Amino acid sequence: QVQLVESGGGVVQAGGSLRLSCAASTTIFNIMRMGWYRQAPGKQRELVASITTGGTTNYADFVKGRFTISRDNAKKTVYLQMNSLKAEDTAVYYCHFLRIDFTNVWGQGTQVTVSS
Repeated sequence: QVQLVESGGGVVQAGGSLRLSCAASTTIFNIMRMGWYRQAPGKQRELVASITTGGTTNYADFVKGRFTISRDNAKKTVYLQMNSLKAEDTAVYYCHFLRIDFTNVWGQGTQVTVSS
């Protein structure tokens, strides 16, 4: 079974930075898009950023100019560089791969806590 392994979460002060990484633990083919979602307590899961294998990116308005998504297709790894973090960025961040057959693959989530 394919698993996505996330790393890089933690506790940081407001204004600080974190870098999340997500890699497929086993061989996975036909990836169409990689991305990050987040879910804060009591809220729905929401898209943070995504990137296609061709490099097209998409960002939620609330992270534009602060977060940068990138990927290494050969390593089947996606990254999320988060700068100028705010208290409202506190959430569990989930890695997501979308295959060309529209199969969804999710990571287990990593906690990001921003202290004000």
